[in-house]
Amino acid sequence: MSTNNLENEFFGIGIQNGKTPENLGVLWRSAQNMGASFIFTIGNRYAKQACDTHNAVKSMPYYHYDTFDEFFKNLPKGVRLVGVELGDTAHHLETFEHPRRCAYLLGAEDHGLSKKAIQKSHFLIKFKSTLSLNVAVAGSIVMYDRGINKPRS
Repeated sequence: MSTNNLENEFFGIGIQNGKTPENLGVLWRSAQNMGASFIFTIGNRYAKQACDTHNAVKSMPYYHYDTFDEFFKNLPKGVRLVGVELGDTAHHLETFEHPRRCAYLLGAEDHGLSKKAIQKSHFLIKFKSTLSLNVAVAGSIVMYDRGINKPRS
């Protein structure tokens, strides 16, 4: 891959209707450590992140959107939305080829992604698991997989 292609790779990660400040803080800290370019939240269920001990919010761009429609309308051109959701149509993370430019969207543990987010996602991915994972853990696994399985497209 040429240097130019590497410069054009980036990703962000966020949560729709996040439930607990601890999960958001842990996810943001992981995002900072694993090379995310930006972080975001959708919905009103969020607060100051006590677990963001590295202060990722001040170290990388943070965006908040009141609604999914507002978020989707503001996705940068060429960015693919990758929803993390259990479901029959979701790709297994183990075989998924990460887009070069994307935003990973996780849902709250108690509700998952909204129907609209699932419908609008360019890709859905899931883990080999019958139960949902903690949102911060799930996001960290996705970012780790991206790091070891570099984007090809």
